[in-house]
Amino acid sequence: MTLATTLVRIARPLVDYALPPRCPGCGAIVQEDHSFCLSCWQGMRLLGAPCCACCGAPFEWDEGEGALCGPCIESPPAFDSARAVMAYGDVARTVAMRLKYGRRTGLARLMGKHMARLLPEGEDAPRVIIPVPLHRWRLWSRGFNQSALIADDLARRTGLPVDKLVLVRSRPTRPLRQMSPVQRAKTVRGAFSVDPRRSASIRGRSVVLIDDIHTTGSTAQECVRTLQKAGARSVHLICWARVLAEHTHEWEGPGR
Repeated sequence: MTLATTLVRIARPLVDYALPPRCPGCGAIVQEDHSFCLSCWQGMRLLGAPCCACCGAPFEWDEGEGALCGPCIESPPAFDSARAVMAYGDVARTVAMRLKYGRRTGLARLMGKHMARLLPEGEDAPRVIIPVPLHRWRLWSRGFNQSALIADDLARRTGLPVDKLVLVRSRPTRPLRQMSPVQRAKTVRGAFSVDPRRSASIRGRSVVLIDDIHTTGSTAQECVRTLQKAGARSVHLICWARVLAEHTHEWEGPGR
């Protein structure tokens, strides 16, 4: 055991007494860092099976392996799959906003912890992690890209490489919050590009694309198409939270 480890173990009880761990959803005191209180756990809707094999939209009952939802059958998404930890709601919104605008960057580790279980496995397991990028003006004003922080944590947990420079937001876009799906798609069309000097990191490889909130998917799908054109073999989207169709009107998060 190193001296640093020993000092941390000695100091931890003192720190926890002075600054006890708090629930990231409501601020209540909890036993461990980055853990939710019982009330917030009960208020969250975690997403998982049974769900659409493509977009991850929840099903009321198991419709069999490989079953697709109506929207994916009618208009197949660009991505190979999309998954989110939970449905967008009060807790998901609070955590995302505290990270993005409250500068609580440690919350990226909480998101990464839960998002890691959603990584594809088997033959299509990811070979590189890529965050949805911010335009440089937005990055300069905010000081960090929340998706990049989450991607860094996932890379640390999985040992997978992360490339934060290959996908570029080549032009700024207006906030998407009040736009319709059609307006969102039109706004982000052509807004991303791949740096040709780094394209080798994705060519022929399975990519996992990281974002915080999946609303209509316009931004993510434009990123996916850009990566595919540059040679990515497959692209899987993983998010912290997803706005379900029946709750689209509740979306209050600002756009990128």
